[in-house]
Amino acid sequence: MILILVCLFSLPVYAQKIDVAQIKTNYGDILFYFYPQTTVHQKSFTKLANEGYWDNLTFNRVIDNFVAQGGCPDTEEGFSESPYLLEPEFFPEIRHIYGAVGAGRDDNPGKLSAGCQFYIVQHKDGLARLDGDYTVFGQVIKGMDIIDEIVAVETDDNDQPLKDITLDISIIKMSKKQIETLGFTIPGE
Repeated sequence: MILILVCLFSLPVYAQKIDVAQIKTNYGDILFYFYPQTTVHQKSFTKLANEGYWDNLTFNRVIDNFVAQGGCPDTEEGFSESPYLLEPEFFPEIRHIYGAVGAGRDDNPGKLSAGCQFYIVQHKDGLARLDGDYTVFGQVIKGMDIIDEIVAVETDDNDQPLKDITLDISIIKMSKKQIETLGFTIPGE
């Protein structure tokens, strides 16, 4: 029994599995890495994904050269349909770069994130003006070509796609080596 435990704890770093979000859309799949510093947002996203919260919802706001946003509708009353709000998690090393995954919010003074609303930065130069105001909790590691297609669709006056772009979100496990094969280097490694 002790030998088995020693073997389990001595797995090489490359064999250890990391949680990755998988967003299946009718345009293709997107994978993103969670920043470990943003524990509250990661736990929330994982919980909602495991409950199937987003399945059959849509990217409800897409703006070319800005973001693809989905999850819960943003209304004039704020995020009234969000299951809860989250305290912000700001870290100077986690920025709104191309492919950053952030948490949506309304104009509340505490900068609380909507538990269900998320966006993916599509602006090639990033969106530094959002740093310190919106929590970034992940980074796309595969599928930015899909996001580029999504933000280019025809929309109405509220930036909502004329044809639904559905979401089916789950959490999968990947090794560090699998992630690096996609061209992403895990920060701090």
